Amino acid sequence: MKVIVLGAGIVGITSAYQLAKSGHEVIVVDRQIGPALETSFANAGEVSFGYCSPWAAPGIPAKAMKWLFMKHAPLILRPKLDMAMLSWMARMLSNCTSERYAINKSRMLRLADYSRIALAELRAETGIAYDERMQGTLQLFRTQQQLDASAKDVKALAADGIPYEVLDRDGCIRVEPALKHVRDKIVGGLLTPKDETGDCFKFTNALAAKAEALGVRFAYGTTIKALDVEAGRVRGVITYRERERMSADAVVVALGSYSPLLLKPFGISLPVYPVKGYSLTIPITDASRAPESTVMDETYKIAITRLGDRIRVGGMAEISGYTNDLGFARRSTLEHSVTDLFPGGDVSKASFWSGLRPMTPDGTPVIGATKIAGLFLNTGHGTLGWTMSTGSARLISDLVGGRTPEIDARDLAINRYG
Repeated sequence: MKVIVLGAGIVGITSAYQLAKSGHEVIVVDRQIGPALETSFANAGEVSFGYCSPWAAPGIPAKAMKWLFMKHAPLILRPKLDMAMLSWMARMLSNCTSERYAINKSRMLRLADYSRIALAELRAETGIAYDERMQGTLQLFRTQQQLDASAKDVKALAADGIPYEVLDRDGCIRVEPALKHVRDKIVGGLLTPKDETGDCFKFTNALAAKAEALGVRFAYGTTIKALDVEAGRVRGVITYRERERMSADAVVVALGSYSPLLLKPFGISLPVYPVKGYSLTIPITDASRAPESTVMDETYKIAITRLGDRIRVGGMAEISGYTNDLGFARRSTLEHSVTDLFPGGDVSKASFWSGLRPMTPDGTPVIGATKIAGLFLNTGHGTLGWTMSTGSARLISDLVGGRTPEIDARDLAINRYG
């Protein structure tokens, strides 16, 4: 089949590679001049197979109210008269129950663990390098209350057979020796040892080259105007290049936060909304004061990750629509977290970035067919696009090709929203 993949981020490129491996003729369309130049460009660097949870969780509404008044808040809300924003927030709040949390986390862990296997196999078959490390994620707790609250995550990890280790202060320092300089600021942690780290931008570009070698074509600098739909079946896409029509037997939408805008005219209501995240990339000047892998600062919801000779500091959730401005206050929060736990780095030399994460209200991505024949979705991965990309790509390749996936994907499709 001829398949058009819309989007050249990590999800789009992994999808294109997997579809090409399955024997399809594939073309990738993206408005940018190359791969991974938007949300995949400078994300936190975590590949979090175990540290994988919905944002919608019990207690989040109360925490959100407190966060709104914090100087270094993990959540920033800029409300506006936007029905998409208000609807998405209402749906997210409805998922903040113990029952919904357990269901959503189980879905996410299923896909994340499948992606762990898929990434290992892809790395072995391609040999690509991307500043990767396989030393786990340490969720770091500054208070006993945070440590006690992790029990719900431990329960979910145990239920799904995901390895974990609850650590005291000395255990955290054993895993991340640089924390010895700030031992009095921590009480313990939760280690998920199967987690990895890596530069998503490097990975996506390397895989795009491998995909091109398999015959994938790339239409960069091409803005999509609309889907080409006739008699309930997708026929391709229409671009702004003199209303150029690109024909295909199937189309995979992997446009992240922009996916709902493309689908809305065709009566498909996709509850994905942009939640902006920020990052700093800091050169390492003293390796003894740098993390070995990823440390997740639970207080500020900020990930501090080792990427080769750099540290990537990423996090926060700003609900403000399709805006990509860089605020000084957000940089200040990132700097505060990293310098508080890993003092000694030179943050003045850091590069500052923001990206729009495509979030669903239940935290789970949307993968599967739609009511339009030949139209498939692979989007809504939120903060976990890098983590779930390889497994999602295998799923979408199987579904496009009419094969039964290796894991249950029925509850990942858009029809779960009714």
